[in-house]
Parts: sequence; structure tokens; C-alpha cells
Amino acid sequence: MISRRHFVQAALATSALYGTGAFGNWSRLAAQQVLSQSDLIGSSDFGNVTLVHVTDIHAQTQPIYFREPEFNLGVGAAAGQPPHLVGAEFRAAYGIEQGSALDYALTYDDFTALARAYGRMGGLDRIATVVNAIRGERPEALVLDGGDTWQGSLPSLRTRGEDMVTLFNALGVDAMTSHWEFTLGSDRVQEIVETMLDPAFLGANIFDAEWDEPVFDDYRIFERNGHSIGVIGQAFPYMPIANPSWMFPEFSFGLRRERIAEVVEEVRAAGAEVVVLLSHNGFDVDRQFARDIPGIDVILTGHTHDALPEPVQVGNAFLIASGSHGKFVSRIDLDVQDGRMAGLQHRLIPVFSDAIAPDPDMAALIAETRAPFEAEMSEVIGTSGALLYRRGNFNGTWDDVICNALISQRDAQIALSPGFRWGAAVLPGQEITREDIFNVTAMTYPNAYRTEMSGAQLKLIFEDIAENIFNPDPYYQQGGDMVRIGGIGYRIDPRGTSGERISNMTLLATGEPVEADRAYVVAGWASVNEGTEGPPIWEVVEDHVRAQGTVEISPNDSVDVVAG
Repeated sequence: MISRRHFVQAALATSALYGTGAFGNWSRLAAQQVLSQSDLIGSSDFGNVTLVHVTDIHAQTQPIYFREPEFNLGVGAAAGQPPHLVGAEFRAAYGIEQGSALDYALTYDDFTALARAYGRMGGLDRIATVVNAIRGERPEALVLDGGDTWQGSLPSLRTRGEDMVTLFNALGVDAMTSHWEFTLGSDRVQEIVETMLDPAFLGANIFDAEWDEPVFDDYRIFERNGHSIGVIGQAFPYMPIANPSWMFPEFSFGLRRERIAEVVEEVRAAGAEVVVLLSHNGFDVDRQFARDIPGIDVILTGHTHDALPEPVQVGNAFLIASGSHGKFVSRIDLDVQDGRMAGLQHRLIPVFSDAIAPDPDMAALIAETRAPFEAEMSEVIGTSGALLYRRGNFNGTWDDVICNALISQRDAQIALSPGFRWGAAVLPGQEITREDIFNVTAMTYPNAYRTEMSGAQLKLIFEDIAENIFNPDPYYQQGGDMVRIGGIGYRIDPRGTSGERISNMTLLATGEPVEADRAYVVAGWASVNEGTEGPPIWEVVEDHVRAQGTVEISPNDSVDVVAG
């Protein structure tokens, strides 16, 4: 069961923390099946300091379709706890009516039908409308970005992040942290931070690799409505494991728990009445941070793309999960009294793009940043015969398309595609444009390799990734999701022991067991190794889609998940 405790101290009244602007209003909207801008954005007279949080937008400036996961497995203490609830379990936990707008926004069931009913979500011009409405009520609202902002689209790739920097400057973001930003290379990140970026670029856990000292600002203290709010940045801690370390050799990362605890104390000593951790750790890591590091009031969590309509309270800290791809904006109203946070009210605002009007100034600026690439992006490559999506612990159908492309275009037996969570969906019958393909492939190390691997090597790869994802200790969960596969199947026990989670590896073309000492032709992309050779993955996928015309995807049962 989800705890419904919303107290900083036991003496506080529940209404003071959650109020009428929270989930109850959403339930009425769902029952009415009516969406209006004023109801979605809402209003609040609670508290005296307001935070606005967006994260993991992955350079998506346009309204999109984005399906939430069918598999979001929790292990250890996180098993069965938010955010590791999907579908019917998620609806039951939060009182969401099946088929409602919230069901569409927050779960995966009947996604295609609901998408056609409720339309696309997100769009940075709609987010600007939401932010401006909140600032209309609270002019001093603090707007915070959780990172993964400068990567994930064709324009962001072509401009090396400049388009997103320009747009988020215009949005009026006050501070940000980072992850995929560093795949632009350390020189480019420093150039942006030093010459282009308005928000404070925070990363208390980013150190100079040679001198072992901080590189960027640890925190920033903001004065809002007569109160001091300390915002500490926590960048993605496992950069050299998840992404190519040769792109940012000057920097070292890591959790740095003791360091963060010291920074919390420093921020308090500097007069902060409220301490906010602007984090890209991932939800389970942040939940453990809340247990281990005293003095944090609010953790704005990112990286794992979770969207939760209620905060998760751990001790005196509240974890806020604001989703990804611009689907949601979180508003957090704080009641700051006598030098501390006395109460909190949270509203997860769904950005239904047909109900929320675009901000004209932001819409014009977005159009300006996209103009040089519009002709290239809008070219139709094929048609989707199935729902194409990417999200969850295992293959999505977009991943199947990529794996099929690697096998067909690179003449391989087996395909491996990274466990990325980013990328917009395409509905059945919808044209597949070049922009759609780049939305699931746009990155700075895209080369599609072709090599040989033994069965033993493949099992080792799968086991290592499973260990990174399903280790019961959150601090050892260092990856994204399981590698996506084509041409091969296996059985996995997520709650198994290290090195023994994977079994029954099978070559799908023949049904033969994968033999440890036999070599197989493997194609993949996004290798972290410097100098990887091969065509960029978007060319591989485009050639495959053109050859298919209409892309059909068969149900994928190649991964047999042992029930927990």
C-alpha cells in the first residue's frame, strides 16, 4: 500500500499539505471526461514559496505521444512500491478511472485508443503557458530543470544543444542539473555553461578528474518571497558506466553521499530555510538518499522518467517525480515558517496539448529554432502498421524496429540496442517521418557496429546489465533498462543472484540454444568504445523503414520474465 502520510510533522493537518488543488480535482476531471486549461493548470493559495519542476524533456519541443511502461520492476525494498506500479495496479493505487484522461497520461493500457481520444501531450510552448500561469499567481516561482534537456532530437543534435539552451533560457529556468548533456563533450558543455546558459548549472558531485575538486557550482541559494531556498544539484552519478567516458575525460562523477551531506549542512549554515535536491539520480537512488542524508526537504527526482501524482515521503523529505518528454509539469507550493518548511502541496499538471493553448512567444521561438531543419525532418520515410513506442525494462516496439533494422541492414544474426527510455511514440497508421526516427536515435555516438560475439560473451553482457538494473541495493543500480534484443531470446529472473539471472538463451531463427563457445554475428549501436565504426543508426533505420514501406511488428515474447 502507498503511504498517504503527507506530514512534515505529525501535528500538521493533512489539508495543509495536500489541499484541494491536488489529486481530488483530477479525479473529478477524469469522471467528467472534460479537459480545460484552467482546470489542468489549477491554482493555489497555499504556502508562500512555489517551485516548478520539469525534467527529462529530451529535446522534445513538439507535442508528442509517449506511452508509459508495461514493465517497471522494483527489487528489494522497492518491490511493489511507487514508481514500480503499472497499469491496473497504478490505477488502483491512485484511484484512477480506467479509460480516463489520467489513465492515458499515466499508464499504458489501451494506449492507442486513448491517444486518439485525448491527443498528444507536451510541447514546450504549452509548458511555457503553464509556467507563465503559475508565475502569474506567484511571480517569484522558482523554475528548476532536472536535466536530459539538450539531447534527443534532430535540431538539438545539429545545433549541439544550442536550440534547447535558447528555449530554456526563454522559459526562465533558474537552475538545472545534467546527464545526457555531457554526451555533447566536455568542451561543449563548458562552452555552453560559460557563454550561453542563463540558469545556474549545478552539480555537487561533478569533480575535476585530475585535481579532485568541484568543477561547477554545488548549489545556489535563491531568495523568494522573503525566504531562502537552497537548491543543490546532483548530476547523473554513473556517467562513465552508462555513457562514453572519453567524451568527458576531465570530469569524474559518482554518488558522493558524504559530499552531498556536507553540502546540505553548508547550505543550512548559509541560511537556507528549505533545502531542495535537484537530482538526476533516478527514483530508487533518491529514495535511498532521503533515508541516508538528513536535512533535505524536497527531492526533485529525474532520470528514470517516472510520473507520480503524489509525493513519496521518506522521513521528512518529499520525493517529486515529474515524468519526461514534457508530458507533465510539477508545481510544489511550500509553506515556510519560522525558518523551516512547515508544509507542502504538490500538483502534477498533465500537459494535454489540445487543451492548453501554446504561448505565442515560445511558439515563435520554437519555430525559429526548427526552421533550418523542417524540410529534412518532415520527409516521410514510411508508415507504421503498429504502435511504435519505447519505454520499460524490456523491448518496446520502436526497439524491435531498430533491432530488425540492424539484422536486415547489417546482415547479422543477433541485434543489440541500448536500454534507452527516451523517444516519442508513433500511432498505427501514422506516417513515419525522419523526425520520428531521430526522436529515438539522435545522439553523438550513433555508429552501428557489426562484430562477432560468443554465446558466453552475450550472456556476460546480459548478466552485467541485469545486475546494473535489478541489484536490490539502489546504489548499485547504474544502468537504464535491459539491452533490447533481436534474433535472440532468454529467460530472466530479476530477483535472482548476480551472474545467475539469465538462462535459456535461444537463437530465434532456428530455435537452437545459444552455445557458450560458438561465435555469432552481432550488430548494435551506441557503443561506449571510442572509434566504433559503422553507419549512424538513423541511416540504418531509415533504410529499413523505406524497404518495409509499412512497418509491421509481431508481438515480442523473446524475453521470458520470471514472476516475482
